[in-house]
Amino acid sequence: MNSVDMNYLLPQDNKVAVKDAKDGALGKDEFLKILIAQLQNQDPMNPMEDKEFIAQMASFSSLEQMTNMNQSLQKFTEAQESGSLVQHSQLINKEITWQSKEDEVNGLAKTKDHQNTVTSVQKDSKGAIRYLLDNNSWIDSTQLVQVRADKGTAEPPTL
Repeated sequence: MNSVDMNYLLPQDNKVAVKDAKDGALGKDEFLKILIAQLQNQDPMNPMEDKEFIAQMASFSSLEQMTNMNQSLQKFTEAQESGSLVQHSQLINKEITWQSKEDEVNGLAKTKDHQNTVTSVQKDSKGAIRYLLDNNSWIDSTQLVQVRADKGTAEPPTL
């Protein structure tokens, strides 16, 4: 007689709800829930082969490592961005040369050099670094052309 005692079957109410993941990809929690559901609901007369199980576990391990690496990269990026503001703050009270764009002539943008002292540094809502100058105007860090040495030290040669 090839019958299975009903007492040994797993309950059938173990439904796995898969949430919508970002970019249509499953997260590690959803992947693990699906794997557990597969193991719980497999046919006892035809269990999952070792090769399939090992392949799925390897996929789960890879997913776990990629998730950890992504989190580490995000932390590193955040640290770099916050460090950027600190690095730029070293320009406070330094005299700088910066460029502004003037009218275009024959398709070429003319620029004009200005000299001011940096009084404050901020990161705007888009993450760009901006400088407040001694004339109460703000410039973008990309406009910076030169930083002069502190008074009392030798000036760098001009090229």
